[in-house]
Amino acid sequence: MNISIYQRVIKIYVTLGKTFGKWISPIFSGILIGGLWIAVSFAMILDNVIWISLRRKKLKNPIVIVGNPRSGTTFLHRYLVNEKIGAGTELWQLLYPSLILQKLIRPFLPILEKISPARHHSTAAHKTSLKSVETDDVSILFHYLDGFFLYGFILSWADKDVFNWFDPQQRDMSNRDFNWLKSIWKRTLNSTKQDRIIGKLFSVSANMPKFQIKFPEAKILYMVREPLNVIPSGLSLVTGVLDKRFGFWSLPDEIRNRYIKRLYKALVELLERFHDDWVHNKIDRKNVKIIHFDRMMSDFDKLMPEILKFIEHEPSEELISSIQQTAIDQRTFVSKHKYDLNKFGLTEKQIRMDCSFIYKTFF
Repeated sequence: MNISIYQRVIKIYVTLGKTFGKWISPIFSGILIGGLWIAVSFAMILDNVIWISLRRKKLKNPIVIVGNPRSGTTFLHRYLVNEKIGAGTELWQLLYPSLILQKLIRPFLPILEKISPARHHSTAAHKTSLKSVETDDVSILFHYLDGFFLYGFILSWADKDVFNWFDPQQRDMSNRDFNWLKSIWKRTLNSTKQDRIIGKLFSVSANMPKFQIKFPEAKILYMVREPLNVIPSGLSLVTGVLDKRFGFWSLPDEIRNRYIKRLYKALVELLERFHDDWVHNKIDRKNVKIIHFDRMMSDFDKLMPEILKFIEHEPSEELISSIQQTAIDQRTFVSKHKYDLNKFGLTEKQIRMDCSFIYKTFF
């Protein structure tokens, strides 16, 4: 299946217009994104001329955190990066991945923060800003105007469901996306002067076997959280962003319910794709460690040594001390992010039934 950039642009424009009555502002947003694409594409070529080492640079044993939104991926990602176990890419670097552009843009970050897409993000889930380490899926959205982010936030609203546009089993863009991620990660290592990347990709859940072929040395930390918590929390996260931007909860019930139904199905699908590859031995298990969210919250001081051994990182005394203090903080942490099953038209019975495979295998 070949879905061109022009088809996606038209579908986005019509969807935003019909759903939210936004017919003018998307034109300006499209011009900005188009200009960003041209600038980034040209600057990335210049990067390779100025920094010749980028061509030869290898990604050594990358660490990649995978899991559904709200499964604990952000906490673990930022913790590992903050402890200097590896380098993570900040949101502004994902938007402007060229090293040349980053040098030019860095002084203007306080100004750009005021118009950043991160301003629509709920701080109850976790704080996000241009300087926050974020999921690498964002870069695929802004550079290619494609990927699961595009479906989750915009094209799930389309009159006709277009999930097949983003399904790697029907339209596989993994070679393009993985090459792009590789180029971004090399630049992150260059700018941070570190030798190991720590990425976060929820979309890889649907395409883990091919990801491992492209990055055979990658150490994958797959986050598992009980579906009764992770599904409604993920829905709440996305709809919270949409409410701040478009007034989600003021939209007609029919439109809201159609969107929630599609997003719910997509979130379950991400779980199911990874699970199917796991149980059918399509995944190289020796390079994947399953991390339970509950253990990360209640047993962090026992869990982290296991993770460090798996990713082959020797802890310093400072890191051991940090782990012990974080374990205390985790046990007493109470999230401010609240969500309600009824608000999304869901029941405990439905989620348990739709996600029974997760309960059977991982719980």
